Amino acid sequence: MTLTCLSFDPDFVSHVRAGGGDANGQPAETAVSGGVATPCRCCLDHVPAGQPYLILSARPFPAPQPYAEQGPIFLCAGACAPWQSVGFPPVLRSSPQYLLKGYSADHRIVYGTGQIVGPAEIEPYALEVFVQAKVAYIDVRSARNNCFLTRIPRPDGRPD
Repeated sequence: MTLTCLSFDPDFVSHVRAGGGDANGQPAETAVSGGVATPCRCCLDHVPAGQPYLILSARPFPAPQPYAEQGPIFLCAGACAPWQSVGFPPVLRSSPQYLLKGYSADHRIVYGTGQIVGPAEIEPYALEVFVQAKVAYIDVRSARNNCFLTRIPRPDGRPD
């Protein structure tokens, strides 16, 4: 099975870049990248040094509910190409650890799937989690700050 990673919702990204409110209804803050530790959730690469980026609150779920975590993310301030390649993007190769959690089709955490892994363990662990028919997707987060990075959809597209 081939795993893919998804960029953040393009409609939300466009909305925020155009000055619209984030998940809290507030405009994004702007900062300048130092070249590291600024993973854009659109291109899934780090914002290049010296380039502006947006800091905002996001909720990668369709609606608020108890399991719909919300928190800070970064986006390139200007347009960037959304990640559309097969394999793992740069943001999943630059940290020593990541938190992976499986979710069901109704966007609830599938208990027992949360685990902190290194970059080389992301794919094998994700494939292990997808053995459970109930898992519709896996969210990958920063292991240190719990910030959402990307979503890995079920590779066979099978619903739970």
